[in-house]
Amino acid sequence: MTNKELLAAESGTVRKEWAGKIRIALAYPNHYHVGMSNLGFHAIYRLLNNYEDVVCERVFLPEDNGATHSGLRSMESQRPLVDFDIIAFSISFENDYPNLLTLLTKAGIPRWSSERDTPHPLVIAGGVTAFLNPEPIAPFVDCFLVGEAEPILRVFLDVYIKHSNKEELLEVLAAHVPGVYVPALYDVIYNPDGTIAGFRPKSGAPAKVHRVAVEDLSSWDTSSIILTPHTTFGDTYLVEAGRGCPHGCRFCAAGFVYRPPRFRPKDALQNCLEKGTIRSNRIGLMAAAVSDVPNIEELCRKALDQGVQLSFSSLRADRLTPELLSILRRSGLKTVTIAPDAGSERMRRVINKGINDQDVLRAADLLVGAGIPNLKLYFMVGVPTETMLDVEAIVALCKQVKHRFLKASRTKKRIGQITVSLSSFIPKPFTPFQWVSLEDVKILKAKIKHVKEGLRRVANVRVHADVPRWAYIQALLSRGDRRTAQLLAAVHENNGNWAKTLKASIINPDFYVYRERSLDEILPWDFIDHGINKAFLIEEYHKALHEETSPPCDVGRCKACGVCK
Repeated sequence: MTNKELLAAESGTVRKEWAGKIRIALAYPNHYHVGMSNLGFHAIYRLLNNYEDVVCERVFLPEDNGATHSGLRSMESQRPLVDFDIIAFSISFENDYPNLLTLLTKAGIPRWSSERDTPHPLVIAGGVTAFLNPEPIAPFVDCFLVGEAEPILRVFLDVYIKHSNKEELLEVLAAHVPGVYVPALYDVIYNPDGTIAGFRPKSGAPAKVHRVAVEDLSSWDTSSIILTPHTTFGDTYLVEAGRGCPHGCRFCAAGFVYRPPRFRPKDALQNCLEKGTIRSNRIGLMAAAVSDVPNIEELCRKALDQGVQLSFSSLRADRLTPELLSILRRSGLKTVTIAPDAGSERMRRVINKGINDQDVLRAADLLVGAGIPNLKLYFMVGVPTETMLDVEAIVALCKQVKHRFLKASRTKKRIGQITVSLSSFIPKPFTPFQWVSLEDVKILKAKIKHVKEGLRRVANVRVHADVPRWAYIQALLSRGDRRTAQLLAAVHENNGNWAKTLKASIINPDFYVYRERSLDEILPWDFIDHGINKAFLIEEYHKALHEETSPPCDVGRCKACGVCK
């Protein structure tokens, strides 16, 4: 669809006059339906347009890859990107990094930061990838906003309007605005073996970039600003119920970099739900696990009484209460997602998941009994210490869930669908597994094949799996250093052909993907300070290897990780 057609289908699009404004193109490096399904993208769009001195318009990757430079324009006013003062990329997934280069190229803007000067728009980037590991795209971006954008943006813009010279602007931003990272102000020194010897700031830049976080979620509105049928969620009004997660699963970056976990207060969440009922009769509550949100049952019951249908991003198998099940049933939900993440209880101790087989089976019983016929189960393969016995446990657990479904469904005279989603474990920065390597792609393929074969003849069970070679690319982009940008530039020149690029490259990608890091090695992302003690992550890593668990976050009282002072 064209921008004009998409705009016509939207409800709530912001349109502002340009005169005298800071002109910002908010760019999502993927297609419209993906970007507009991202609640964080909505939040930044609203926040920027709430400023009187800012006009913010959206840009997405064109559906037509053959679009010309002149064809890449903002949605709202159809202006080319070169007319904007700032291009702000919101990047949630590492695999979207190549699309950043595509967007710049289609806009006629030099890809490398060093080739852009004051007449060019300032290129900035934020999103969760910016405070995990921005280094693989550092040479393309003028500055990153490290952390949650709400407290940063106004301070950033106040500095921006005072400086017309790009070099001077970046130096002031790095020195005086918390959370701003300017790659050009840091020199990376390498050892002969390719590891990092040092990360040296210059021109007043801080040695550590401190992640910025929102203390009180009630101060900010994180809900849908635009409703459109052309997204994953359709016309569902999305509301952020919580940010971060207290459970400390050791593979999950969000559970560490969004510490401490915060939930939207009852009154603030009630206000969001009331606003949502005006916009739509469908509201989606978003959190790492909605069942953890305080007062969630009471709030949902009130919304249901107003004729609203509710959906939840994810639920924990051990937190399903009779009241929550009643809410799910009244909402007319046909599918609920639960993430055991591992098939065996041993592996769930390794990853600190905090649930057991009985929790999963009990959840299956309760959901079918509540009239919810379909279940999605998420699992990973390739987690540290995993054996084929643990992989076989995925098959066994799924068969047990199917048996429970069959037994509970007999009274309903109908059995629903069980969808098993398999993904390859990717070691992420700032987690206890940040030092481990990706498992060999051939082994990942064998494990996925084993699960598929084991469930192939089981009726009403479907298995969806990711492609391990793309997991390899994501691991490369998650764990790479600044030199990885050369690979991104090459894959851009090769029209996205990763196989050709990696084969021709003098940079060995296995160095980043398959190499286990030593605990005292300087990691590419070590310059970012999330407040988490590295000693805590090392302790959690050792506990994982010994199959020992840790308790959930006790916010404000526990000092173990260092975030709560």
